[in-house]
Amino acid sequence: MRTLICAIGILVSIVHTSRAQNSPDCRSAVPVCADAPIMGMADGNGDIMDFEEELRQTGCLQKGSFVSADIENNSSWYVFRAGTDGQIGFNIEALPVIPGGVVTADYDFALYGPFDQTPGDNFCTDIGNGNIQPIRCNFESNTTNFTGIGMNPVDGRVGAPNVTQSQNTYDEFINVEAGELYFLFINNFRDNANNDPEMFELTFTGSSVDTDQNTALDCTLRDEFLGLDIIACEGDPDIVLSARNSPAGPNIRNIIWSVDADGDGVIDTPPLLMGPDAFELTVTSPNSGRYFVSITTIFDEVFSDEIDITFFGEPQLDEVIIIEDLTNADDPDTYDVEIVPVGDGDFEYALNGGEFQDSPIFLDIPPGENTVVINDKNGCGTTDPIPFIVVGYPKFFTPNGDAFNPEWSVKGAEFLINPTVFIFDRFGKLLKQLNDNGGWDGTFNGRDMPSSDYWFRLEYERTEQTAIVAKTVRNHFSLVR
Repeated sequence: MRTLICAIGILVSIVHTSRAQNSPDCRSAVPVCADAPIMGMADGNGDIMDFEEELRQTGCLQKGSFVSADIENNSSWYVFRAGTDGQIGFNIEALPVIPGGVVTADYDFALYGPFDQTPGDNFCTDIGNGNIQPIRCNFESNTTNFTGIGMNPVDGRVGAPNVTQSQNTYDEFINVEAGELYFLFINNFRDNANNDPEMFELTFTGSSVDTDQNTALDCTLRDEFLGLDIIACEGDPDIVLSARNSPAGPNIRNIIWSVDADGDGVIDTPPLLMGPDAFELTVTSPNSGRYFVSITTIFDEVFSDEIDITFFGEPQLDEVIIIEDLTNADDPDTYDVEIVPVGDGDFEYALNGGEFQDSPIFLDIPPGENTVVINDKNGCGTTDPIPFIVVGYPKFFTPNGDAFNPEWSVKGAEFLINPTVFIFDRFGKLLKQLNDNGGWDGTFNGRDMPSSDYWFRLEYERTEQTAIVAKTVRNHFSLVR
C-alpha cells in the first residue's frame, strides 16, 4: 500500500482527529479534507461489487504480490475536492486492532479522478464498469504498515508508477487544480483471526498541505456529509445514509430524516425517522427522492444536509413512432422513426447493428423488420436487439398506365401475421380489401377512381410472438392522375 509524506513537517498546536465510518461503496463515499488525520476502518465486503471481475486482472488493479489477494475484501470509499492548485499525496497507515498490539491489516488503494461536479454524472458506475481507470493504485504486499502516494515515511522509498510484485507500496504525487473531485478506494484484503474490524489512519500530504492544510482540500465538502447525489439501478442493494459523518460529532440530541419523494419541492410528512439514535436511514429500491437530515446537538446547534437519490430501471422499449412529417416525400421507400423507451433515463440507441447515438430519432429507415438496442448510460442495463417492424406506404401513386407507381401497397406487411389492409374514400366507403401484401390499382368495380386523398386501415394478428410494430402518425395517401 502507499503513503505520502510531506516534504516538510507540519506542526499544529491542536491535533484534531476526525473518525470516518466505513463506506463500502463508491456511491456513498465519505467526504473528507486535509485539516486532520482521518481514522477509518475497512470491515466489510460492500453492498455492491465495486469492480467487475475482468478489472481485477489487469493494470494496477491486479492482485499484486499475493495471488490470493481480493481487492473487494474489506473496503472503504472516500471523496475529496482540491481546494487549491498544487500537489497532493496521502499516507494510509495500518493500525492494530488493540492499541499496542500486532498489526494484521495490509491496506491497498486505488485513486480515481479528476472529475468535475457536473450534475447527473454517475462517476461510481463509470468506475465500477471499467470506463474509468485509476490514476494511482497499489496492491503490493505491505511490509512497513504504510501505503499511499508520495514517499514512505518509514523507509523513505519514493513513490513510482505501479509495477506488480515490485514491493513498492507508494505511487507518485498528483498535481491537482482547485475544484477537482477525486474518489479514493481503500481496502484490506487480509482478515485477522477474529474477523475484527481493522483500523487505519489516512493523512494527506504534499506541497499544498505543507502550505496550508486547511485550504489544500476543500473542507466545505464535508458539509455534504451525506455524500454526493446518487444514481442507482432498480434492484440494487439498499442505500444506507449516515448522519455519523456530520460536524455534530458525538453531541447529538436529535436526528430527523425526511424526503421529498415527488420532487415537487414539498417535504413529505410525517418524517421518515427521528430520534437521538436515528443515525442511519436505509433507502430501498426504487424509492427515488430528495432526502433530508436535520441534526440538533445538545448545544442547540443544527446541522443539515440533503441528497438526491435516483433509481433507474433496466431499459425497455415502449413503442416506435413513424415521424411522417419528417419523411422525404421524394423517397417514399424510407421513413424517419422515433424510439420511445419506458420511463425516464439517460439512454442511447443503436439501430440495425449500428453505432450508439443519444438521439432517439433515426432517419431513412427502410420498411420491414429492423432492430434497436437501448443502453442505459447510468449502467442499469442494455437490451438485446429488439425487433420492430416499420410498416410503410407511398404517400402517393400514379396509375396512369405509364408503368411508374402503378399500384399502391403497404410495405413491410409481409412481416406481420395475417395482415389485411382496408382502403376507403374520404367519405368512409370501403373500396378495396388487400390480403397477403397485395396492391391497389386505383379502381373500384372496374372504374378508375378520381385524384383524391384515400385512407387505409391495417389489421393483423397480435400475438406474444409478434414484433413491435411502429405506429404511424397519419394513415392516408393520394391518388394522382
